[in-house]
Amino acid sequence: MKKLLCALGASMTLTAAMAWPEKPVTIIVPFPPGGSTDLIARTLQPKLQEKFGGTFVVDNKAGATGTIGAAQVVRSAPDGHTLLVASLGPYVIAPHLTKVSYDATKEMDYITVAVQAPNVLVVPAASPHKSMADVMAFQKANPGKMTFASSGNGSSDHLTAELYWQQTNTTGVHVPYKGGGPVMTDLLGNQVDSSFMNINTAMPQIKAGKLRALSITSAQRSPLLPDVPTLQELGIKDANVYSWQAVSGPKGMPADLKNKLQAAIKDALNDPAIKPKLLELGFEIVANTPEQFTAFQASEFARWKKLIETRNIKAD
Repeated sequence: MKKLLCALGASMTLTAAMAWPEKPVTIIVPFPPGGSTDLIARTLQPKLQEKFGGTFVVDNKAGATGTIGAAQVVRSAPDGHTLLVASLGPYVIAPHLTKVSYDATKEMDYITVAVQAPNVLVVPAASPHKSMADVMAFQKANPGKMTFASSGNGSSDHLTAELYWQQTNTTGVHVPYKGGGPVMTDLLGNQVDSSFMNINTAMPQIKAGKLRALSITSAQRSPLLPDVPTLQELGIKDANVYSWQAVSGPKGMPADLKNKLQAAIKDALNDPAIKPKLLELGFEIVANTPEQFTAFQASEFARWKKLIETRNIKAD
């Protein structure tokens, strides 16, 4: 009898996955419209709708550095009708900075990291620093004087600066802002010295000659900035940092459904009409498997936990 019940349960789960979607699928983006995460969600939405039929709707649920929207997904039924498209913040950073109402390691099913993008250390065009050698020489001669702007305490750009200081045994002055817009304004106005800015945000001003890129946090040089060295090749170890956007759902989704979603997302991102545009914006296509994303999340979770605790980083 027990074997029969298990077989029936497995059959029902598979049938449910095959029948999906049975109602509109809500893709929750835990940030306001217009950012990188929202862009990825809205790029995927029509392709998933085309692939699976039914209706897919992007719903922006901003607040509390992305954790409000993430918590809503966690509380949803694991039937594939509520998905989360979020950056690394709600997945691996926010849980170490503030009390969140979900367990990112136990209450989510990880489907795929869609894309990633490195950070770039930029300075204003008028800066006397022409290279990373200039920056490091200045920091060693003037400890604690060079300012590094970020979009907020615990943000990717802030954590990159902290990691850089830790790995090079240097110090700087962290200047947190509320979002990337004010950072850009003050960088262009020469009010701050530098920022580890996401390449998506920085590229237009780098191309315009208003910002100078000195190094990049990717494993290899970016084709968008072929003359800009990586921190790794400059001898700074363990400093590869990416901002990333990923798709997940509530814990308990059928494995078959997760695999179907991952395959569809991979196809969408590699669509000839989409991939070149993403690459031009500085994104790298990842589209890894649920198993790979699960392992990656655990690794990133532990990495940023250690840095946040070691550097005594606090939320705003």
